[in-house]
Amino acid sequence: MNETVRIVRVAIPCYNYGRFLSTCVGTILAQQGVEVQVLIIDDASRDNSQQVAAGLASSDSRVRVRTHATNIGHLRTYNEGLEWTAEAPFTVLISPDDALTPGALQRACDLFEAHPEVGLVYGNARVFRGEGPLPQADLSPPRWNISRGFDWFTTRCERAGNCISSPEAVMRSSVLQRAAFYRLDLPHSGDFELWMRMALHGDVAFIDGPHQAYYRDHGLGMHRVDFGTPLADLTEVKKAFDVLFQHHRAQIPGCDRLKEVVKRRIAVRALKAARKLLHHTPRDRAAIEALQQFAIANCGDIRELPEYREFIADKMKPALVNMRSAQKPR
Repeated sequence: MNETVRIVRVAIPCYNYGRFLSTCVGTILAQQGVEVQVLIIDDASRDNSQQVAAGLASSDSRVRVRTHATNIGHLRTYNEGLEWTAEAPFTVLISPDDALTPGALQRACDLFEAHPEVGLVYGNARVFRGEGPLPQADLSPPRWNISRGFDWFTTRCERAGNCISSPEAVMRSSVLQRAAFYRLDLPHSGDFELWMRMALHGDVAFIDGPHQAYYRDHGLGMHRVDFGTPLADLTEVKKAFDVLFQHHRAQIPGCDRLKEVVKRRIAVRALKAARKLLHHTPRDRAAIEALQQFAIANCGDIRELPEYREFIADKMKPALVNMRSAQKPR
């Protein structure tokens, strides 16, 4: 595989997102300074996705389409796309409701060429709400921040969370192949777990300054429909770390220490979420209690955490809770 040729294969798994597909593909085909190849994989959509995809392929030879007769699920479709991208030096996996900003792939390839040790490049995502047109993006000059892979891995453990939305990630295909693809048992945090694995095989770079992609936050997104509560999100993050520490222990120096760091940090995140609910949605007592119990289960010395003491202090203020509970909309 000749990585001096700037070929980027972009896989687009699609299920019932025909209304977004033309915009997404248009931003990919408009990329300059690289050679793009696009594969739309329709996972048995029930809307007009197949017709839109066929029209895009007929109008531009860089676009191909595969159609599933039956729905196989998003993770299997993702992996099918990644298998196809393996034949090109660089890989992007993007949902059709997201999009790339002008110059995004050229900026990523510039960095990859200058730093062959880098396996994953990401940047800022322009997050916006709704189903309307793409907003204005920041296209200021890029600045590169490069981290040793394990340093980046350690930082993510210390923060116990993801920092990549998804469409802004560009992967070196050779590193992706060594890391392997999505795990089928992580429906929500599979991308995070994959990028963590990639950090064990190569360095990670962040393009600061310009937006690298658009991330559309809308009501039908999986992160809202299936994992829209703090507890659901934290549960999936915990699963991702559990998988990493169980199956890749030999590649993780200081694995036991990092496991404890993650458990403590996840507990802190749960307590902060519970405290936020306590102040803003005090009647949601079941959710508050569930987050507290989740935190306790993840941290044996939880009473030593200042966040736990702050949460308990607030919880013991019945006047505050009763006052907020009694408030009625005017």
